[in-house]
Amino acid sequence: MSCPTIRLACQPMTDVAGLPDRQLTFDELGTPLRDVTFVVVDLETTGGSNRGDAITEIGAVKVRGGQVIGEFGTLVNPGRGIPPMIMSLTGITDAMVTEAPRIDSVLPAFLEFAAGCVLVAHNAPFDVGFLRSAAEALERPWPRPTVLCTVRLARRILSRDEAPNVKLGTLARLFRSDTTPSHRALADARATVNVLHGLLERVGGVGVQSLEELLDYLPEVTSAQRRKRELAADLPHAPGVYLFRGPREEVLYVGTAVDLRRRVRQYFTASESRARVREMVAIAERVDVVECAHSLEAEVRELRLLAAHRPRYNRRSTTPHRAWWIVLTDEAFPRLSVVRKPRDEAMGPFRSKRAAEEAVESLHDGSEVRRCVERIPARDPKGRPCTLAEIGRCAAPCAGRQSVAEYAPAVIDVADLFAGTRTTVLDRLGDQLAELSERQRFEDAARRRDRLATLVRALDRGQRLAALAAVGELVAARPDGAGGWHLAVIRHGRLASAGTARRGVPPMPVVEMLRASAETVLCEPGPLRGATADEITVIRRWLTTGGTRLVDSDVLWAEPAGGAGSWQRWVAKADAGRAGYAAAD
Repeated sequence: MSCPTIRLACQPMTDVAGLPDRQLTFDELGTPLRDVTFVVVDLETTGGSNRGDAITEIGAVKVRGGQVIGEFGTLVNPGRGIPPMIMSLTGITDAMVTEAPRIDSVLPAFLEFAAGCVLVAHNAPFDVGFLRSAAEALERPWPRPTVLCTVRLARRILSRDEAPNVKLGTLARLFRSDTTPSHRALADARATVNVLHGLLERVGGVGVQSLEELLDYLPEVTSAQRRKRELAADLPHAPGVYLFRGPREEVLYVGTAVDLRRRVRQYFTASESRARVREMVAIAERVDVVECAHSLEAEVRELRLLAAHRPRYNRRSTTPHRAWWIVLTDEAFPRLSVVRKPRDEAMGPFRSKRAAEEAVESLHDGSEVRRCVERIPARDPKGRPCTLAEIGRCAAPCAGRQSVAEYAPAVIDVADLFAGTRTTVLDRLGDQLAELSERQRFEDAARRRDRLATLVRALDRGQRLAALAAVGELVAARPDGAGGWHLAVIRHGRLASAGTARRGVPPMPVVEMLRASAETVLCEPGPLRGATADEITVIRRWLTTGGTRLVDSDVLWAEPAGGAGSWQRWVAKADAGRAGYAAAD
């Protein structure tokens, strides 16, 4: 494997298209290419659409200074059947992925492997698009790494005489790769490493010395875009949140960064290919930053700033408090209702009313709670039985055929499910699935199975978030990787204070200072105590990953043992069954 040739001398560049015509300062040179860690990734999928298809294999190679320092490779259960054409192309069959991990466990591992690195792919929009879509589906924030596309770089560097096309196989032969592309993820990633190094040797010959210059060397960077680099000139090399502001001081875009200066500078290079964002950069006149203690504080502040300013160029939700909930109405014969304002015993949150209504349908299938919407008095009801009563699916309390006491067990079953104390409703739905299968009504069973899996996921997520929101104060510490600690004070699911204790600094005095200065959190009605689901999700992920340790808590933080989490193994089996059913179909 050849090491890229990198020129280290700082010299003027006058005749190279796409490069500055003056000598760059050391700060502008940025990170020398020999010090950049690249993660070269390749995916195999069930098709070409990152919305309608799924990942079946991920392969990645981590390289720095021309040397391989790590590899990542795994098959992925796509949760659906693999089309025959794709199977013949890749050699990956349904049988091979049946026992493979699903993307919800693979993606976090890959993101940890690639953290802080430049992501490289051959036809990067395809691979990165699938990874970003998977993160969105799992409600994980996309880390927005610097991305380098070897297809674009090859088109910029190579002539038609050298390479009639920029297919991976063609470039692998050109650069004498020791790995032949084979439509398998890890093999293709290894071949792309050889292609990357060959291309870096070429750009080194024309004076490209740093990552920033490499990104500038790619096409489609306007002079106006480059001139706006001055907006990042005085920004700190620190974690935090940045805000692009327009001519009327309006916030155009909000984002987070581990290194504010480096991240903002990337908006003025060819690595930024999103049309909307480039349009935003053209409008922007200033960049404000908020320095943060660590990544958790930056993520939380980003969420709050998005909600406060609702910037038009952010695609991420800017209305985090707009959610839907399922509640039992307060009347003699309670029924299920979808509402916008939760109460303490509510189930949710749901991002759309349709999702909440589908959950209500499943709850009706598994309980005897009435479906009608009329208000029924406790005594002497005068209603007429509906069709559901005639077919035996309702006991007709509206007609006085069922008393309040006789109706109460159905309400208790649903209330206990919401609270996470019993899963009687889920057990009943599982029995119904088994009965449909025994009667060979497989299509009905498949629809019920998918609805039940969606209900379990919604219940499990809501119960986990509510458990954290119920904790009045929790203090946690996470290793910063340099012998120190990142610290956070969390109150009712909201970040109340954040700080750091660097190596050699006793952490407990810092913890006490953070507790004393933490913001006061006032609880509101509802399972989340007024916090947003997005913020609690970010905080919970931080607490449960990366070696975070619990320092103190005013009450025991515990998720309900009898809740929907006990059904997660069933959900995994249902997903595997869905993949097999789709393949057979």
